[in-house]
Amino acid sequence: MDKSEGIKVILVNKKASFNYFLSDHLEAGLVLSGTEIKSIKAHNVSLNDAYVIFKNGEAFILNMNIKEYEKGTIFNHDPLRTRKLLMNKREILKYEQKCIKDGYTVVPTKLYLKKGMAKIEIALAKGKKLYDKREAIKERDDKRNIDKAIKRN
Repeated sequence: MDKSEGIKVILVNKKASFNYFLSDHLEAGLVLSGTEIKSIKAHNVSLNDAYVIFKNGEAFILNMNIKEYEKGTIFNHDPLRTRKLLMNKREILKYEQKCIKDGYTVVPTKLYLKKGMAKIEIALAKGKKLYDKREAIKERDDKRNIDKAIKRN
């Protein structure tokens, strides 16, 4: 936890950085309802297969799974509902144009709490080819082997 800014990282989407080349990171707020913030604070959330769409000048995140709060009542939330992102119009237009013109996708990379408010970091993503993924795996394995060798000596 970063004490100076009051940031507590809840989840990092490692799958996004493995499957995509990421650029233009941006912090956005989330519109949550009911017990969703309690589930997020309990780390009951998943960003796998989540992505952002743009409709009528607004940004929405789909397939973000916030599990039902275990101590909730009948008024619990729907885990896979579409959630609105809080972004400036200029930012929404910029990201929407990149998606339309250049074929980018917008994916969430990190979910964290900042001063008690849920924030999500999104990024423009361009898909990796299979050989790029193999190269990333090779680099990771080489780094692991070098660290082991250094530790032994």
